[in-house]
Amino acid sequence: MDIQMYLVRQRLWALNTFGPGVRDKSLIKHIKKELDEIKASPGDLEEWIDVVILALEGAIRNAEAVSDTPVDDVVDCLLMKQEKNINREWPDWKAMDPSQPIEHVK
Repeated sequence: MDIQMYLVRQRLWALNTFGPGVRDKSLIKHIKKELDEIKASPGDLEEWIDVVILALEGAIRNAEAVSDTPVDDVVDCLLMKQEKNINREWPDWKAMDPSQPIEHVK
C-alpha cells in the first residue's frame, strides 16, 4: 500500500464531499462519536479505522493551512513520530494496569 496515494485519494474525496477548510470542531465531534462507538463495540475494527481516517483528515487539513505539500508533510510527520516513539524509553508493560494508558518515561 502506498500511504501517500491513499491520502491523496482520501483528500480529493473529502474536499469534494465536505468542502475546504480546517473543520477542527466538526472533526473532533465526529471522532468523539466514533470513540463512543468503539466503547460500545471495541472489537469492531471498522470503528477504529473511522478514527484513523478522521485523524488523518484533520492532520491533512491543518497541514494544508500552512503548506503546499500537506500529504507529504503528514506522511513525514507520521514516520517521524513513529521513530520518536520507538526511540523513547517505555516502562515494562507487564507491570502496568492494562486499563490505563502507558506513557513513555520522561
